[in-house]
Amino acid sequence: MNLLEVLGKINGVLWGPPSLILLFGTGLFLTIALRGLQFRRLFYAFKIGFGKEDSQDAAAEGDVSHFKALMTALAATIGNGNIAGVATAITLGGPGAIFWMWIVGLLGMATKYGEALLAVKYRVKNDKGEYSSGPMYYIEKGLGKKFKFLAIAFALFGAFAALGIGNSVQSNTIADVTSNSFGMPNWVTGVVLIVLVSVIIFGGIQRISTVASFFVPIMAFLYMGGALLILILNYDMILPAFELIFQYAFNPVSAAGGFVGIVVSEAIRNGVSRGIFSNEAGLGTAALIAGNARADHPVKQALVAMTGTFIVTIVVCTMTGITLLITGFWDPSGGLISGVTHNASLEGGALTSAAFGSVLGLAGEYIVSLSVIFFGFSTIVGWYVYGEKCFEYIAGSRGIAGYRFVYIAACGIGTVANLATVWAFADMANALMMIPNLIALLLLWKIIVSETNDYFTHFYQQTKVKDEGNQNRYVS
Repeated sequence: MNLLEVLGKINGVLWGPPSLILLFGTGLFLTIALRGLQFRRLFYAFKIGFGKEDSQDAAAEGDVSHFKALMTALAATIGNGNIAGVATAITLGGPGAIFWMWIVGLLGMATKYGEALLAVKYRVKNDKGEYSSGPMYYIEKGLGKKFKFLAIAFALFGAFAALGIGNSVQSNTIADVTSNSFGMPNWVTGVVLIVLVSVIIFGGIQRISTVASFFVPIMAFLYMGGALLILILNYDMILPAFELIFQYAFNPVSAAGGFVGIVVSEAIRNGVSRGIFSNEAGLGTAALIAGNARADHPVKQALVAMTGTFIVTIVVCTMTGITLLITGFWDPSGGLISGVTHNASLEGGALTSAAFGSVLGLAGEYIVSLSVIFFGFSTIVGWYVYGEKCFEYIAGSRGIAGYRFVYIAACGIGTVANLATVWAFADMANALMMIPNLIALLLLWKIIVSETNDYFTHFYQQTKVKDEGNQNRYVS
């Protein structure tokens, strides 16, 4: 039995019914407990995140504004999960996988809300005077010492997951695209990445945040602009593409031409696992950065954090998915645009790149290729911060240098590893990181609801009164 087969069996257990029930159940439970807050307060959440920082937040403790905290989280979240992950989900699970990505995203908004709220409430200051937060802290402080084993488990799996979801998967996708688009050997891409990643992460968090904040907004708008142009040029194919999604969300895809059949369970499994990879709701990563935000109440940053899941899954992933369905780059026999066929050997980011190129020509391929490179690179350096925080919780600051070298090595190995093996590894790491975090959220649900009620009973009403001339402005 080879490594891929072993990982496949492990993932079959980790992503089996118990984990899916835990994931969906947590999101659904919090959605009900919070009375659909992610839908009722969505516009208000965007108002806080993208509006001008108010005086109360400006005077509150914290390191960065709501907006900067959100952008930092998006820098690590908007990446190749939205490009290669969506392509992989559709090729392995069919169009119906997109539907299950939506479900994970919508329920995941409540999950991420809970993570961020607890992160701010239970954050601590480290020896550098900066805030540290994450599931390990709200598990230990919120649940008590007897649950510290869960905190250690999350930190251990988080440090491990950073090597996969935030590192080797990204470098693998970068190498795949640079090979297909620019003819660069994978090992050369690996060497370049090792050098650049080393320079960045050894410069500390300030250098990491500077690089991410510079590249990500530019490439995000470029990528989404290219996808939007494809949709505009083929607007008459948008509704048929949505019909495919809903049709195959509950029905198997039959074998035809060069395409193998797909059962509904594969659509669900791939939609869920790739959905988690793309928006990270349930993994606890939102909590690792949310605690740095300046907020006079935990609910404010929690609302802002949940908008990230909406942006990543409902907007970016949907645009990628519809583009792939319209161009037919999920099925070798063709798609909704007549006469379009593709090389069946293409996978992941290379598949998405070819789909853009089929409509926009060479410019389309370059849009995706550059997006993959910069998204992936920013995710690699951004996720290093997550991995370091988790590792530091376990081993203290003494072992950080060793972890850096392991992280850099994983980046190089990812560029030459088998794509299927890398994705299987990432799926396993995601599940191991997710389980202790979701257990903690369920055990701390009363705190989440209590803090939410406190904010909308007291702070929210005060904000409305101060908003003279438009008292209903914040009502969603």
